[in-house]
Amino acid sequence: MKYVMTLDQGTTSSRAILFTKRGSIKGIAQKEFRQIFPKPGWVEHDPMEIWRSQLGVMRKVLKDTGVEATDIAAIGITNQRETTVVWDRETGKPIYNAIVWQDRRTAAHCDQLRSAGKAKAIRKRTGLVLDAYFSGTKVAWILENVKGARKMAEEGRLAFGTIDSWLVWQLTGGAHHITDLSNASRTLLCNIHKGSWDKKMLGLLSVPDSMLPQISGSSEVYGETMKRILGTPVPISGIAGDQQAALFGQACFKKGMVKNTYGTGCFMLMHTGKEAVASKNNLLTTVAWKIGNQIEYALEGSVFVAGAVVQWIRDGLGLIESAADIEKLAKKVKDSEGVVLVPAFVGLGAPHWDPYARGTIVGLTRGSNASHIARAALDSIAHQTIDVVAAMEADAGIKLREMRVDGGATANNLLMQIQADLLRRKVIRPRVLETTALGAAYLAGLAVDFWSNKQEIAGQWKIQREFEGKMPLADVKASRALWSKALERAKGWDR
Repeated sequence: MKYVMTLDQGTTSSRAILFTKRGSIKGIAQKEFRQIFPKPGWVEHDPMEIWRSQLGVMRKVLKDTGVEATDIAAIGITNQRETTVVWDRETGKPIYNAIVWQDRRTAAHCDQLRSAGKAKAIRKRTGLVLDAYFSGTKVAWILENVKGARKMAEEGRLAFGTIDSWLVWQLTGGAHHITDLSNASRTLLCNIHKGSWDKKMLGLLSVPDSMLPQISGSSEVYGETMKRILGTPVPISGIAGDQQAALFGQACFKKGMVKNTYGTGCFMLMHTGKEAVASKNNLLTTVAWKIGNQIEYALEGSVFVAGAVVQWIRDGLGLIESAADIEKLAKKVKDSEGVVLVPAFVGLGAPHWDPYARGTIVGLTRGSNASHIARAALDSIAHQTIDVVAAMEADAGIKLREMRVDGGATANNLLMQIQADLLRRKVIRPRVLETTALGAAYLAGLAVDFWSNKQEIAGQWKIQREFEGKMPLADVKASRALWSKALERAKGWDR
């Protein structure tokens, strides 16, 4: 067996990546799929389109590389996490579109629960803040708003899952309805201290336990793909939510190590070991992974719009032809000249948690142009990250020495330099930027002895480039002050 295949099911595309035993990439296939926006603040995907795109890239990467399915030791899955699918167990068909993690339709439901005094108990059990971001209220919405759904659920006909569960169901022909603990910990339905579904949370959100997948570890053999998928059955043996997978792929195995992933959103995780650290600064306490009987935890700060602001500059404003073009456009100016963009298109995540915030551009003058807006967009990604860093340092009582980064946007050298300038810490980019997919591969490979242990994995992590801050402290402070001022303008806009 020469390779491990990762299914990297993201918010905007499905990918299949083949990794060698050295952790290098043999091949990648990728396919984008539709983003559906039925109403302002609503975001949906077609689950069947996700499945077709994922199946297509699995087959394409084998065809493109000439690799045989018999050469694959295992399949690992990593996925957009809180996105919610409900399907009919008998037909295998979804009863509604997938409600995406970015979707804000259940903000009012969260407000009701908060007014009823439930937020504190929810955080204690789940580690999560009460927000429309998570899966629980999305499931509740489907049960209340899709005709016949509640009756079907009570009859035991419906299955709920995050995207990992949906893919495993499809890959195994409905033989396995599972999730791993890292994904379960993002649903508002899981007790992260016990590692099991929480009956009180299920009751609070009126979700029947018959809908739920079995919670498994993050690195174990769950089952095999149907023969018709790739021509031969292949073990599925690793699952982790995308951000936890990135933490594993960055070899952040020691307490206090931090990674930040720059994707559609921006997600920073600090490994906290066997301790579930309760946040006092609006961060999330989440499961990092479960291997064997050992649960390990992390603190997380979730920024909803990071790379997606570059997509908006491209598709919404038409200022660039490809995402990579933003670096060239932003470099045409020395700085944004006071223009500040707050990309709160779907509200604000950590540490603000304001579902009613909306996107804002302030500081425009007659001299402002496309380059200033492009630069302000990159600045916004860095500023949101620093908001999370400040909260994380306060919670953990640890001052960051360095930040390991990954994700597509880290290829943008200007963004990485802006990040280092404003953060005033070392920003380290590894040789393999696909650390989310690599983490899932490692988890899958460990379960089938493709890799022997974490030490072997840590030895494969290599630095590609380091960025160090060069901006004078006075300029950093001025930039941060402008950001804070703009942030206040954006908050509560849609209330």
